[in-house]
Formats: sequence, structure tokens, C-alpha cells
Amino acid sequence: MIEYFNDDTVLFLDGNFVKASEAKMNLFGQTLHYGYGVFEGIRSYETVNGVKIFKPRAHYERLQRSCQLMGIPFHYTVDELIQLTYQVIEKNNLSNSYIRPLVFCGPNMELTSPTDVSLMITAWECEQHPNLKPKRICISAYQRPNPKAVTVEAKVCGLYVNSILATTEAKRRGFDDGLLLDLSGYVAEGPGANFFYEKEGVIYTPPATSILPGITRKTVLEICRELELPVEEKYFRPEELFEADSAFFCSTMQEIVAIESFERQPVAKAWKDSMGALIQETYRNIVLDKSYSYVIV
Repeated sequence: MIEYFNDDTVLFLDGNFVKASEAKMNLFGQTLHYGYGVFEGIRSYETVNGVKIFKPRAHYERLQRSCQLMGIPFHYTVDELIQLTYQVIEKNNLSNSYIRPLVFCGPNMELTSPTDVSLMITAWECEQHPNLKPKRICISAYQRPNPKAVTVEAKVCGLYVNSILATTEAKRRGFDDGLLLDLSGYVAEGPGANFFYEKEGVIYTPPATSILPGITRKTVLEICRELELPVEEKYFRPEELFEADSAFFCSTMQEIVAIESFERQPVAKAWKDSMGALIQETYRNIVLDKSYSYVIV
């Protein structure tokens, strides 16, 4: 069980650094009642050049964008947010950590935009590279929300009810995770991760229409270009995955995690022989500030 905080944990809340055990929030806030808030998931690493947050500017620019799209007032600059986050890490003596900024709204039982908005930044220890077993995946009965009904580009608290339902369903059926489709029946993403698969020397991933276009996803695309690995964004049906050579999920928390099977049918390649394994190794070198030129093909 992850320990998110203890008696010594310090977090940032509305202009002050406070003990997590003493932090308070209003029980009538819109975020608590309606899920009307936004957040980010960020990682820091013990790199060869000291403790560094991976792509903090990209994450905080997305946090700002999420607030803008949702009509949530937010006045912190990206530079301020990065500085505050490093202070949170330092005050908690963390190196390899998972960081959670949360913008949550004050008391308002009306279905209107808030005026009272709070910011929390907290962090907890996280394994440098999660040692995750290859995942057994099912095709979820749940769809990703219609992008014309909600703002899927924003990382919104309430949208993750969909992710919880899909994950719970997958585990109840005996799988590790689910793969959700969009409203047209095309593959979209996992409950909390973007999706890629390999077939005949090309890597495919869904286009950024009904998915949250993740920062790790963008990094994977950059790696593919750097290593000259053919990659294509396209729509595809779940049936195509039963002929996949390999596949993987990617996210800030999981990094790159292999997929073993779809609906209990194994992928064709062993993970060590896949393009995904090369991407995984390269990604891990990047986040640790190590050179990865030796893997360029």
C-alpha cells in the first residue's frame, strides 16, 4: 500500500507550506461534490545531474490549459509552479517521487464557474522505474467520453470516474487492465495511459481526438523520430490487435509497460525483442539525463 503522507509530510496549499496531516478543505467545494477540478501527475528522478523534475514546464502548461478550458480561474505562472514543486520535494527529502498538483474549487452548489479556487502541490516517494509485469488486457465495456460532451483535452478530476469503472471491470474479469474504445468503436486508450502497438516494423497509436494526449505519449513519439522508428497515428479497431507483434501502455507513473495479451491471446513477440523495449530503455535513459545515442539505429 502506497504511503501518500505521514506526520512529517509537507505540502503546498494556497500560498503556504503546511503539514499534510493539518491541511484542511471545505466539504462543500465543487470539486468534492461534482469533480470540477483539474490536476497533473509529474515525476522527479535522481539523475546523474541531481534531482530533476521531468518535463515540468509541459505539465504545468497543461495544468494552465486545463483550467482555461474548464473556466477555472488560475493565476500562478509556470515558473512559480516549478519553483514551488522543487521546494515541496526538498522539504520532504524526496528524489524519486510522484508529484500531484491539484486545482480544486471552493464551496458552490450551483452549476456555475467558481470564484474561489485553491492550489495544492504534494509529493510522495515513487520507485525510480516501476517494475511492472507485462499486462493482460481486455477490451473494456466502457467507452471513452464523447469529446463533444466533455473536454477530453483537459485533465479533469471527474473524468477519472470512467477510468475507475474500466479498471474495476477489467480486474473483476481477471485481467490486469482494460483498453477503452471511443464512441465510434475505435481503440482510444487505457484507463490512465496512452496506447501503442507494433505490427510489421511500424508502431501505431490512436490520434489525439478522443484521448488525453499525454506528455509521456509525446515523448514516445519524439523517441521514435529520434531513433528513426516508423510511427503512425491512425484509427483502428480492436480486432487488429489480435495480430499485433507487441504493444505497450505509457504514462507518467508507469513509464513504458509491456502488454502481454489481449483477451488472453498473447502478442507475437517477446518483449525483449520488441520496438517497445527499445523505446522503454531510451525513455529511462532520458529521464535520468543519461546518453542514449548508443541505441540509435
